[in-house]
Amino acid sequence: MSAYGAIGRPNSGSLSPLPATLWTNATGIDNPGGIVVHHLTLQRAQKCPGLLDYLHEVFEKVVEDGLTYPQEGEMNKETFLAYFFSADVFLGISLADPQDLVDGALAPVAELNSDNWRESVAGFYYVKPNYPGRSSHICNAGFVVPPNMQGRRYGKLLGKSYLHYAPKLGYQASVFNLVYVKNIASVRIWESLGFTKAGIIPSAGRLKRKDGNGEEFIDAFVFYKRFSEGLSVD
Repeated sequence: MSAYGAIGRPNSGSLSPLPATLWTNATGIDNPGGIVVHHLTLQRAQKCPGLLDYLHEVFEKVVEDGLTYPQEGEMNKETFLAYFFSADVFLGISLADPQDLVDGALAPVAELNSDNWRESVAGFYYVKPNYPGRSSHICNAGFVVPPNMQGRRYGKLLGKSYLHYAPKLGYQASVFNLVYVKNIASVRIWESLGFTKAGIIPSAGRLKRKDGNGEEFIDAFVFYKRFSEGLSVD
């Protein structure tokens, strides 16, 4: 429940799955691979054996670490699903060599199957309205890159895919409410993708210290980006 009460699922939730897309790293870097990003809803994810259990495991560890998300305490599977899958979710599957795609074909999400999600999930994120009703054209998103996939530039690829998909879901702009200033990787990604710092919230998060020695209050940036040059009402 937000400060605005319950925010219902946007109209985009009734859309058919948006087509999967391929995102690749620039040539000449240490990791030239890429990811295929799939559009998920809870119902579609349930068709992928073991996937929801793995995504829950990853997010539960993120909450336990207490470094990037504001949630704390128990993050059971029911709570995770209610939070993360209340709207649209996008799943990135790692691809060591984009040339492995036969004729560029991208399988629909219903055909996703893996015996080892840990070695294939590059990251995932949700997209949902940041505000209700008259401000629901502004969305919010939450990103997770599993620890074993970090350092491969998958976070930026997921961010680029977000800029592709969010407008297709009907949103006109994006706000990130809490990007903690010590989350250097996220700050760099959103700056590089053209987001502006709309403000800073002092002592916005009571986060765990990376060395495990207690907690500290950390400031947070508010990031904003308009998806098009002009906002309009049809």
